[in-house]
Amino acid sequence: MKTLNFLLVFLIIASGVYYFYFKTRQFRTSQVFPIRKKYFASKAGAFLGGLLFFFGINQLILFDGFATYAVSGLFIVFGAYIILFNTKASKHYKQFIDEETKLNEN
Repeated sequence: MKTLNFLLVFLIIASGVYYFYFKTRQFRTSQVFPIRKKYFASKAGAFLGGLLFFFGINQLILFDGFATYAVSGLFIVFGAYIILFNTKASKHYKQFIDEETKLNEN
């Protein structure tokens, strides 16, 4: 039980770190590359969804009670939805990054 909690805490922290990494990349990307900015925003959103998802699972393991189950269920469902939506968006934007780079070389 302790090792599972440790793993979930590690995944929560890693998701938070990657969220801030991609959010920083989004803000530091030039306005000339709007597709790349959207790509980084969707990657950041996916990791934010991961943070919610893992946090919900961790709370289910740590605490009992109806309120915990209700709130954790919302976090898990909402986090999974955010992960799926932003993963699809990042795959969509990724295919246009090379084209955008070639168009802005001149």
